[in-house]
Amino acid sequence: MTISNLDAALLKRFKNIKLLVLDVDGVMTDGGLTLGDDGQEYKTFHTHDGLGMKLLKASGVDLAIITGRTSSVVKKRAESTGVGHFYQGAEDKLEAFNDLISTCGLKAEQCAFMGDDVVDLPPMLVSGLAIAVPASAALVLKHAHYVTKKSGGFGAVREVCELIMQAQGTFDNQMQQFLTRAHISN
Repeated sequence: MTISNLDAALLKRFKNIKLLVLDVDGVMTDGGLTLGDDGQEYKTFHTHDGLGMKLLKASGVDLAIITGRTSSVVKKRAESTGVGHFYQGAEDKLEAFNDLISTCGLKAEQCAFMGDDVVDLPPMLVSGLAIAVPASAALVLKHAHYVTKKSGGFGAVREVCELIMQAQGTFDNQMQQFLTRAHISN
């Protein structure tokens, strides 16, 4: 997906983003929960999403996670991908979102919220860019400004990160480092 496929109004929404806020289950993962006999929770994250998050952060867009569940593995993933703001156990995601934008000194329209279920709708409805994954609940799909081509847990976050960078003119600069290094090593 490239920005050339976006209409002008949607492109403007992507250009204005200063903060990408992510739900976890169903967005950063495929939505499945694996619980071991020992009670340990396991999640699978896509490596492309992680690199996309790091590149987006390096381009000047901040990252946040707001999730209703509490999990040490999600905290570790947030730390490893440069997520600056982390809310877990958030029963009221709009309350967490409002606290987040107040802390960051941002307006809701400068934020993108990426979710997949109805509990994500309150912050999605007030954010400047509401993003859903294809397997989202029908009501979420109905209210999303953009639905990713890739599925949650399979590169959807990377798709969004790249679209934001493309819209803001930072994508080529972020990719150049890999082209330069690849050229030198060959």
